[in-house]
Amino acid sequence: MSSRQPRRLAGALALTLALVAGCGSTDSGEESTAAAPETRVFSADNGEITIPAAPKRVVATGYAVPALIEADAPLVGISGWRRGLAMMTEEDLATYNGLEKIAGETAAETNYEAVAKAKPDLIVIGVPKPALGDIDMKRLESIAPVVVIGPTVPSAWRELSRRQSDAAGRLGDFETAKAAYEKKAAELAEKYEGALDGVKFGHVGAYGDIAKGTFHREFAGSWGTNIASDIGVTYYGEVKEKGGGALDVTEYPSIEELPDGFAEADAVTYTLESDGSVSEPVQYVLDSKLWKNLPAVKAGKVFPLRYTEAATYGSAIKTLDAIDEALAPLLGR
Repeated sequence: MSSRQPRRLAGALALTLALVAGCGSTDSGEESTAAAPETRVFSADNGEITIPAAPKRVVATGYAVPALIEADAPLVGISGWRRGLAMMTEEDLATYNGLEKIAGETAAETNYEAVAKAKPDLIVIGVPKPALGDIDMKRLESIAPVVVIGPTVPSAWRELSRRQSDAAGRLGDFETAKAAYEKKAAELAEKYEGALDGVKFGHVGAYGDIAKGTFHREFAGSWGTNIASDIGVTYYGEVKEKGGGALDVTEYPSIEELPDGFAEADAVTYTLESDGSVSEPVQYVLDSKLWKNLPAVKAGKVFPLRYTEAATYGSAIKTLDAIDEALAPLLGR
């Protein structure tokens, strides 16, 4: 036998062992884990979108900004979100300030060159459906997969932020924040159960139009009411005609309708700015003689609320604290 034959046999044996080892690993559970798909299909407002299973570089806009900062997503660019800065933790605010701003406060202010420069592998758009007309979706889709997960009624921030966190692969962080919020809300619900039982509330929001002589009435499920509802506050009534989105739970009657609107209210809450000040539209209502003659106002059952525009579980804990502070007089302590 020549000296080449042992080397040929050894090579053949090594190849056979390698093939056997390969077949064995394919049948094992370990291999199935290693072969997990790198992409998945995600159900977004804009359809079934193939996205990375574990995104590494995410761009977020609109309501997705606070949700994904809070969920510790791998963000490389965000739109502006000034409305929520006062409700962020110091850590989240530092993250917000340190991120590249690829868009302004509105969808129309999207900087497509900045988005491309950020090299995202996923873009999460969190703007209302009407605002999508201001976005060049084809241009964004040429950069990275785009999922649209936009707001509907104000109270839907719970499901909205869950879906946004899911798209970014951060459901674990989301669930942690959700659990902390629900624990706090349950504690306050127990604390105020007796004081709130049978009490009907009304709410004055911050977006009335003084020039038109209107005020902002918010019903259950709106910005000023949805978090208070989680601790047992009952907001009665509903809009006369649903207009879609926030207009399903809010309306803008004339100031002359104030007495009829709140005639049944045992108590009234109203929206404060984040710094505790009163906005001009709300002050317009508070200065009205019609307001001062409301039964709830005469009874001293008026409670100003801060941080009413929370859109994540983390920021909503701050809202719960503000509600607790505002409603404390109901406990008679």
